[in-house]
Amino acid sequence: MPGFSFLQRFTKRIGIDLGTSTTLVHVQGRGVVVYESSVVAINRRNGQVMAVGEEARVMLGKTPPHIFVAKPLQRGIIADFEVAEKMLRYFFDKVHDESSFVIPRPKVIISVPLEVTEVERKAVGDAATSAGAREVFVVEEPVAAAIGAGLPISDPVGNMVVKIGGGTTEVAVIALNGIVTSKSIPVAGEELNRNIIHYARDVFNLLLGERVAEDIKLQIGSAADLAEPLQVSMRGRDLVTGLPRELLVNDGQVREAMARSVKFIVDHVKSILEVTPPELVADIYQRGIILTGGGALLRGLDEIIRQATGLPVRVAEDPVTAVVRGTGLLLDRPELERDVAFPATDRAMG
Repeated sequence: MPGFSFLQRFTKRIGIDLGTSTTLVHVQGRGVVVYESSVVAINRRNGQVMAVGEEARVMLGKTPPHIFVAKPLQRGIIADFEVAEKMLRYFFDKVHDESSFVIPRPKVIISVPLEVTEVERKAVGDAATSAGAREVFVVEEPVAAAIGAGLPISDPVGNMVVKIGGGTTEVAVIALNGIVTSKSIPVAGEELNRNIIHYARDVFNLLLGERVAEDIKLQIGSAADLAEPLQVSMRGRDLVTGLPRELLVNDGQVREAMARSVKFIVDHVKSILEVTPPELVADIYQRGIILTGGGALLRGLDEIIRQATGLPVRVAEDPVTAVVRGTGLLLDRPELERDVAFPATDRAMG
């Protein structure tokens, strides 16, 4: 139909990294246009969305009873369908804000975790469709991360990617556009925050909020010893007196708090290498391991993995956006998209 093909020229093609902690949106021809926390604030009295993204995240732990602050994704999976739909609709509207006329519903590629079930994949597709997408395809996060990091995943060589997000860490060896060996574990950025919360409670009798713990991790967190010691104020509620208290903590204490989780991640990287075909291991020995995701920015993590595996390890350029940039590259490479992306639901329309 002439009208349809005219409208299709203006159809947005959108790539989304739908993360537990952060959602990023890539629009074809424009790059990454949304980089927001995966948080929504809702007024319980009328069901209206009050804030989305960073504006909602700063409300965590500070709201009166009639305001509900939700994180609709847990471990990369939609845990609250209605809130996830509202969040996606908000991001779609934000993408279309600059348009002065009606825009056709967009085609969307969304990253999903490894080992996602058919029901979980369908929930992603249904949420995006309800939020305004015309058709929805999904791609596994490590594959998108590898593409975004510039790895030659179509070649007959082993590419090893470790994607450390908010809810999960995913380790995969990729060759010929497919995942050969992989593992997903529920230990990532948010678990490191919880480690700090538990350490403060057990060692200092201090109750921390989630945002405070995350800020401490970002400011002085590390996986390996630092050349220059760091310290930061830790503020919370004294569990003995019930009053506010502040104390100084150093990088060594925070490293001790996170040590078990860091070791868990490193052990799983090693376990994948142990079951990877030897020809691909030889490639990885030469090419190294690529770290992506926000967790890749933890100081010294690359060095710890290097020591444990004896392999070269490097952090991808701008590791936080690697997955969403990978979805964006798929939008520009239909032949690769056909190989690695698949419909989110059986109802995906052409």
